[in-house]
Amino acid sequence: MKIRLSIIAGIILAFSLASCSSAEKMAQMAQNISVTCEPPVLEAIAENIDAVLTVTYPENYFNPNAILTVTPVLVYEGGEAKMRPLVYQGEKVKDNYKAVSSKGQTVKERVHFDFVEGMETARLELRGVASLGNKTYTLPVKKVADGTNTTYMLVDKSGFISLKEDNYQEVLHQTAEGQIKYAVNSSDVSAKELNSPSIQNFQQALQAIKDDDRMKVTGTKIIAYASPEGGEKLNTKLSKARSETADKAWDKVMKDSGAADPEVSSMGQDWEGFQALVAQSDIEDKDLILRVLNMYSDPAVRENEIKNMSEIYLSLKNSILPELRRARFIADVEYQNYTNDELLKLVDENLDILDEEAILRVASVAKGTSKKIDLYQTAIDKFDSDRARFNLGVVNLEAGKTAAAKRAFKSVKNVDADVENALGIIEMQDGNLDEATRHFKKANNALSTANQGIVDILQGNYSSAAKNLKDAPGCCFNKTLAYILDGDIDTAKKSAMCKSERVAYLKAIIAARQGDAEGVADNLQKATKVPVLARRAETDIEFAQYR
Repeated sequence: MKIRLSIIAGIILAFSLASCSSAEKMAQMAQNISVTCEPPVLEAIAENIDAVLTVTYPENYFNPNAILTVTPVLVYEGGEAKMRPLVYQGEKVKDNYKAVSSKGQTVKERVHFDFVEGMETARLELRGVASLGNKTYTLPVKKVADGTNTTYMLVDKSGFISLKEDNYQEVLHQTAEGQIKYAVNSSDVSAKELNSPSIQNFQQALQAIKDDDRMKVTGTKIIAYASPEGGEKLNTKLSKARSETADKAWDKVMKDSGAADPEVSSMGQDWEGFQALVAQSDIEDKDLILRVLNMYSDPAVRENEIKNMSEIYLSLKNSILPELRRARFIADVEYQNYTNDELLKLVDENLDILDEEAILRVASVAKGTSKKIDLYQTAIDKFDSDRARFNLGVVNLEAGKTAAAKRAFKSVKNVDADVENALGIIEMQDGNLDEATRHFKKANNALSTANQGIVDILQGNYSSAAKNLKDAPGCCFNKTLAYILDGDIDTAKKSAMCKSERVAYLKAIIAARQGDAEGVADNLQKATKVPVLARRAETDIEFAQYR
């Protein structure tokens, strides 16, 4: 009996020693485990760090009775991030972990970490513990990746937006006009007409234009007409004769004005003028008159009806038709409106004389955010200007006053594509990317498409970003960044034409990915004049091999 007990005890001891040595052996042979990481350099995408680990256990490594617990750990400046442990079991273990054959096996695992500040310089480690029975052994820490690419975080989230345009006219186009009247079926110009108030006012207007440095006459013309109650052939001839006598009259009344020779034309019978004068008159049956006359497409029939009506409606005969037997003296005039500098001066001296368009213009050129805000608020208060409300939002948004910008955009009464685009930018900057996309889709214009490209970058949809930013206005920065992230380095290089420190930083990344050490150095020298870019370059994994 003692002999049998002794044998059993020996077997148990031997098994115990074997178990201990097997777990310890797994720890000692851990260097034989092959681990690769894809991507080999960790990359942050949409604030996530994801990678796939390929782990190959060699033959005779994994004890059939052992359990191996592996914890992926991301070590970074400021702390550590640990994943839920990955647990493997030998072939003879009766549990629900992933089994690994003692003959050797390759397993793939996905690792995920939420990006936090400091992970730019992180390293991914695997920390393992082998156990068999009640014995555990810690495996040497295995580093599988070093550094995190955060290039997408360079994206400019300010968004593409523009002010509502004003309709301020830098040059006003005006006319000065005088008329001479003719008797029925006559082309003679009476002396009375040469001195009529209409001609005198025209002469005075030309003199005033001549004396005003802001005004100039750009052209003159004479247009002669006949009233529509005569025959068409007669009226065409009469109108032509009146244009000739009016041209001679011009020479008499304008001889000392310095006005250029006019362009002379005749219009025949003035049916359009007749309709306009009747519509403006106080004749009780004016609507009926016009309705009846418009029934006749034949000018001859219509002329006869006008004659008949003139006998019934004396206002037609005595007031309307005489006004149409005329020749018009016309001067086309350009008026130079206030310049931007003059508008800025008027803001301080006499703001009340400026209309809505002038205030919108001066606000757009004024220096300083507070000045712009005050002017747009003035336009809102005085003219209930929706464009001023929108532009107020733009100014606040560009100044980083997001809450004030949102209030301004929400106050716009006419919610159009520009407003939807603006609200989308605010949601994007607040991190509400799905809501931003909703607004950009509703806007559906060039600016919102470019802004969706920014959202695409933030969400890791780099191919879509490159497409949506292809025709983006203004600086090429986001477009170039999208091409880089999409792996289209040649197109990115062609795109990077804007001259700025931030674009120089992207050009340095392009050079690094093309193995151009000189290009990296030259562009970083320009880019690192900006302190924030200088600090980033010190740890940016893009330049690891060039430090």
